Amino acid sequence: MRICLLTPAPDHPLLARTTDLLTSQHTVEWLDPGTADALPDPATLADVYLLKTRTPRALAYARHLEEHGAPVLNSAAATELCQDRTAMADVALRAGLPFVATRTEPSLRLPGTAGEPAWPVVVKSRHSRRHDLVARVDDAERLRELAARWPDEPVVIQPFTPNSGWDHKMWVVGDEIFAGLRRSELAEGGTDKRTRTLGLGDLPDEWLEVVRRVGEIFALDVYGVDLLDAGGGAPVIVDINAFPGIRGQHGAPEALAALALHTAAGSRRPRVPVGP
Repeated sequence: MRICLLTPAPDHPLLARTTDLLTSQHTVEWLDPGTADALPDPATLADVYLLKTRTPRALAYARHLEEHGAPVLNSAAATELCQDRTAMADVALRAGLPFVATRTEPSLRLPGTAGEPAWPVVVKSRHSRRHDLVARVDDAERLRELAARWPDEPVVIQPFTPNSGWDHKMWVVGDEIFAGLRRSELAEGGTDKRTRTLGLGDLPDEWLEVVRRVGEIFALDVYGVDLLDAGGGAPVIVDINAFPGIRGQHGAPEALAALALHTAAGSRRPRVPVGP
């Protein structure tokens, strides 16, 4: 089999370990769509592509591959959907997922037509990307401070969900679920990025079902879901990510290698979203 990684960073720990697992019997290549000189010849396509980059050029490249019959994990459409937090919330809430209420504003220059929100709130860039805006806001003064730093940034505003200060990080690769606990970046002392691995037996079955439904609804094969324990049983979804890093999770590279081979062999087709 020929497996191609679409990424500018093939040395990422998850991808590097997956490559090590595959190269004894299969060919693993990598390509950065951001620097590719041309679109690939349809006659020389790989058996499967792993899309670990989300730039507009990468998404266009992935669409070209899909149009010529190549399987891409995740699809360009599913990846793009997870980059727009407004569309993400709309799809999740209409599907009945326990997603946090989300309001969209063209910028942080409030009060706007909807007036000031009820404090505290969480403000995020509408378009998810590296080093985007994610902040807790407790009053109008803090909001004005952020507006000065991000004057033209389209944003989503969500009510702050009281919680333990810990994010439940859930990752899915094919049919395998991995879980961890990490200090929330919005909590006091939230700079600690270490993740404590959780066994699936430590989580309610309802939480695992929610995570599986995310994959079905968003047509994702490799994805992450950030959950908060707000009390009362059901979790609150605060973010969904296409093809996250899944660092330090035992068995994740093996699951990704197996998913790539099953997809390349045609025994599993990538999920395709039906649209928002």
